[in-house]
Amino acid sequence: MAAYFFVDVREVTDPAKMDLYRSRVLSTVQRYGGRYLLVGGKVEGLEGAWRPAFPVIIRFPSLQQARRWYDSDEYKDLKDLRLSSTKGDAVLFESEPSAFVTED
Repeated sequence: MAAYFFVDVREVTDPAKMDLYRSRVLSTVQRYGGRYLLVGGKVEGLEGAWRPAFPVIIRFPSLQQARRWYDSDEYKDLKDLRLSSTKGDAVLFESEPSAFVTED
């Protein structure tokens, strides 16, 4: 069952640190089978009050792999870098296969 790491970066407080994070994070995501599905873009609110500022979605093969990445030694320093250079929220969720979801 696939898992998704969803981050909404509301504010970048240290652009230099965030640039360093961006230059190094991809290899750690790929090492754990992750694949970026969405990085930023225009957000158009349709219902409710939630308005992500800069959404990022990473797909992992399983919740276990996503947690391995998030808790890994390879990602620890990068996670600290992201947390110290941004304000935002993050969630991890998994999805049951559905007739509505197709794999590419």
